[in-house]
Amino acid sequence: MRRLGRWPHRPGLPDAGSRRHDSESRGNAEVTRQADLLVLGAGPAGTEAALAASEAGLDVVLIDEQADAGGQGWRAPLSGLTLPRKGPDAEAGDALRARLAASRVDRRFGRRVWSIGGAFRLDAAGPDGPEAYQAPRLIAATGAHERVVPFPGWTLPGVIGLAGATVLLKAQAVLPGRRVVVAGSGPLLFAVAAGIIAKGGEVAAIVDMDNRLAWAKRLPGLARRFDLLKEGLGWTWSILGARVPFLAGYGVRRATGETELSSVIVGPVDANGAPADGTERSFDCDALAVGHGLVPGGEVPKILRADHFYDRLRGGFIPELDPFGRTTIENLYACGDGTGIRGARPSAAAGRLAGLAAAYDAERLDERTFDALAALSLKALADYRPFADTVAAAMALRPAQVAAITPETIVCRCEDVTRAEIDAAVDAGAGDINQMKHFTRCGMGPCQGRMCGDVAAELVAQRRGVPRDEVGFWTQRVPLRPVPFDTMIGTFDYADIPIPPPAPL
Repeated sequence: MRRLGRWPHRPGLPDAGSRRHDSESRGNAEVTRQADLLVLGAGPAGTEAALAASEAGLDVVLIDEQADAGGQGWRAPLSGLTLPRKGPDAEAGDALRARLAASRVDRRFGRRVWSIGGAFRLDAAGPDGPEAYQAPRLIAATGAHERVVPFPGWTLPGVIGLAGATVLLKAQAVLPGRRVVVAGSGPLLFAVAAGIIAKGGEVAAIVDMDNRLAWAKRLPGLARRFDLLKEGLGWTWSILGARVPFLAGYGVRRATGETELSSVIVGPVDANGAPADGTERSFDCDALAVGHGLVPGGEVPKILRADHFYDRLRGGFIPELDPFGRTTIENLYACGDGTGIRGARPSAAAGRLAGLAAAYDAERLDERTFDALAALSLKALADYRPFADTVAAAMALRPAQVAAITPETIVCRCEDVTRAEIDAAVDAGAGDINQMKHFTRCGMGPCQGRMCGDVAAELVAQRRGVPRDEVGFWTQRVPLRPVPFDTMIGTFDYADIPIPPPAPL
């Protein structure tokens, strides 16, 4: 099984000390912890990968900036907060965290990794200052971030992403607003609306870009996992019981308000997401939870130069992987939604495969044992695939929706770059997304293009009239996340600067 899936790997990156952006530029920070395997990201994929590798005998360090494992889907509530009622996701998260607590995995939570270099060295901002971790193998399980296709008013206070709303609901038991419009595409619409209702909030309307026929066509794929479909039907039942207005085949036209959100105007859209003829409707509200799918957060394989390809169904550019999560860089593995949008449970199965592969490649598992253990997760992935594909299709980026963005609408909210400025940059010669970035500063803000990158690249491709993959993706650079400057320099001071001898006259 292992040989069938092996990539012709490129060698790993040079030792950390041979690259300028590694230890020398980090204030010569000493490595805090050496291990057999580092796992970055403690969602379902990363945690299962760490558990599988640890059970096989590897010394594993699991790193995440959150306070506990679970990721976005199975997020743990804040410390000391007891949720009145738990659903399947909360129960799955609790079970995962219990298994992790009983394992030998070295858990390093509250660490924000800002740099990744050769020999798989990770530098992080820890609770007590700079930390560094190093291992001969690395599993990237960094999840996904949400996509919001811009519309006028989307930068107003009171507008929040669907994924952001789930954080408030699941981890903090906080409503996103007193009266909320829930809008966008995909099943997260119904999860957020049901969560608001369960906590006593008011949903002013659910605005779904898909019409009822589109959902009817998806039922065969959704029915392949009746356990997950049943959860969705439970959300629908609570929404029906609350008599929430449901607008199918509608999208947000604009959000209005002087200094904060006061109303949302919606209108009909066609099957491709483009505005269609019909009557607009307005809803007074103090919050809009909106989202149009997820984008893989694949910064780690990108910065380490693994090969990628574009897959619209899976959310964007994703790394080339063998069936067990091996990338085209030796000893670098990837799993979870960072390798393509599939959901928490398929991500957990993919994580176990990556952990097993790392242990096998480290010669901690023989081939027979590896094949037997991997077969279980491979079967689980195959079982989930029809359901995962159906959900991913509902969240995939719709080119017609992007094409309808008005010229004055802000696309990059960090740098206030509009659609018109992006078009002008392409007309001036910006042929790919990185050239457009140089022309406009789009993607140079604190989020480093996570919020705008997918849509901005689609705009460049459409303006040029070329396939989406031809305009590429942002070139990844450190710092991967915003961190205080003193965290990056560590104990560095002027005495550490190497001064070359004077040149001969």
